[in-house]
Amino acid sequence: MTDLQAVGVITGWGEGVEALPADAARAAGSRSLLAIERPRLDGERFRRATRECLLGVAAVRALLEGTGQRPADIAGDGTGLLYVTAAGYGASNRAFVEASTAGTLHFPYTAPSAVPAEVAIEFGLTGAYVIFVGGATATIEALAHAGRLVQRGECERVLVLSVETFAECEDLHARGRWLLGRPLVEAAACALVVHGEGRLAIGDTTSESSALTAEARRRAGETLACEPLIALALGLESGDDRLHVTGDWRGRRLAAEWASPRPARTERRS
Repeated sequence: MTDLQAVGVITGWGEGVEALPADAARAAGSRSLLAIERPRLDGERFRRATRECLLGVAAVRALLEGTGQRPADIAGDGTGLLYVTAAGYGASNRAFVEASTAGTLHFPYTAPSAVPAEVAIEFGLTGAYVIFVGGATATIEALAHAGRLVQRGECERVLVLSVETFAECEDLHARGRWLLGRPLVEAAACALVVHGEGRLAIGDTTSESSALTAEARRRAGETLACEPLIALALGLESGDDRLHVTGDWRGRRLAAEWASPRPARTERRS
């Protein structure tokens, strides 16, 4: 049995679900994309990191700040890290292939593993580690795997992290505009799955998008793999006892339902 303790969210609209507008399409106006500025993180190591790597670190920090935990609380082999993205490695790949004169990108940063690697280094995570590449269905599969890791006692807690960036490849995404919704909104989200009383059920479905997922899409815009996590964050914010989210990717739809997922109380430390 597992609980969804919290979800940290950063989007092109700002930090937290409270920053989301009521209607993303209307709020975006003529803008087809809302980007997130490069996070300003201290440390020499971050000077070479790509923007998506910094967003991954920032999303975990937002999660910890929201629960009152410190980095030391999640360090070690008790914490698993599952990373999901559909487009978050496009910018680094394009920069490397085109060999921009603006700077030199080290080859390892072209791999999807670059983001979770930076996160693992920053927070000292040495537990289970898996990368999922795909859209919203991959995120739901990651949540299911997180539940299994916790239930089997392989991890005390699991971070499910998703980062999606679009700005560097905006012209490429525009060519496939019929495949993605608008506006494209960059996002980074991280969920914390822990032992608890909640029950998570996941499976294929042909039903319509859940109410939470529809709200996430309406308020955030197109966030690809981040969408299920944003939907869960909205559900936690509303205090729902049962969180039902769906995810679509390439003709497949998955549904996830978390029964009684009330977050555990965590004292904020000064």
